[in-house]
Amino acid sequence: MAVENWVAAQVGELTEFRRDLHMNPELLYDVERTAQKVAEALRAAGVDEVFEGIGRTGVVGVIKGQSNSSGRTIGLRADMDALPIEEETGKPYASQVPGKMHACGHDGHTTMLLGAAKHLAESRGFDGTVIVIFQPAEEGGAGARAMIEDGLFSRWPCDEVYGMHNRPNLPVGQFTINSGPIMGSVDEVKITITGRGGHAARPEQTIDPLPIAGALLQAVQTLTSRNLDPIDSAVISLCTIQAGNAFNVIPQDVTMTGTVRTLREEVRDMIEERLTAMVGNIAAAYGAKGTTDYIRHYPVTVNHEHETGLAATAAQEVAGVENVHLDMPQTLGGEDFSFMLNEVPGAMINVGNGPSAALHHPAYDFNDDIISWGCSYWTTLVRQRLPLR
Repeated sequence: MAVENWVAAQVGELTEFRRDLHMNPELLYDVERTAQKVAEALRAAGVDEVFEGIGRTGVVGVIKGQSNSSGRTIGLRADMDALPIEEETGKPYASQVPGKMHACGHDGHTTMLLGAAKHLAESRGFDGTVIVIFQPAEEGGAGARAMIEDGLFSRWPCDEVYGMHNRPNLPVGQFTINSGPIMGSVDEVKITITGRGGHAARPEQTIDPLPIAGALLQAVQTLTSRNLDPIDSAVISLCTIQAGNAFNVIPQDVTMTGTVRTLREEVRDMIEERLTAMVGNIAAAYGAKGTTDYIRHYPVTVNHEHETGLAATAAQEVAGVENVHLDMPQTLGGEDFSFMLNEVPGAMINVGNGPSAALHHPAYDFNDDIISWGCSYWTTLVRQRLPLR
């Protein structure tokens, strides 16, 4: 175990900071309080420059090393937003905001990066520049994209960028990572079938959109079972269906919504094309009209191979080789750090949260015991990537 000594002196203060964020969760871009507290803490720690309002409510801190002979800059990113979930942990520091909670551990991610930033600003034990990135709206708002569009990497060009997420039920003191696609794309689908409504006793005078919806519900699953290489992964889940409001009236329209997840952009393209054609053609076969709104949210999260190795090496120094797993399973959950990885080489690593409810569950809680592990990982990564000469 190589958790750094400086963390022991600060872990109590960091835990208190994390729990304050947990009691005061904020959603999407409306993270004004959280961002303000982060910016204040960065300035109090002596971070060279602090910029607020990047991508609406993001915060960027610039930390300069003892020297800059390397001319290199690396970015470290944490997310700040919570989820619209009613908390059921029963903790004394549980959310004080009805219907909102930190059910994904972003309060912990923010705290770990803040702790590392404070130490880096105090020690300056590296050669180059570190950009700490505190991002809003990871949970469905594409805050990473908003920060990039607001000049994140043009104003602060980075040679590499790294992220970290907690992983429930991975033991405390362990890390896991893999290169290549690690998390799925996240797309939203809205299908509308327009027929001809009328009296339920006279179906021959209508074009009933409900049987068409039933046919589509079955047919869309063949996009993965009969159009996709079984080695590839994709999910199409149609999750809502809305039609009519009377027991004796055949409705004019049916609307279905759902999500598509893939691990390759080529598969994503195929599904969008085939799904759009299938909806139109099946509806037409019944004499109706079918339209598809296909909204692309997050791209596939792809860890770069070289940077994955560098992240793993830092984690191994902190936790030991035996506690860093290089075979992290892929998941079709999404992560908007993907936008940053599409701009700059980098990698996301997972740190063990110990026995835990699942992410996005009302009983989930970030484990404060892992704060020291995450802080140590960040500062070790910086020293390894920007060594003093």
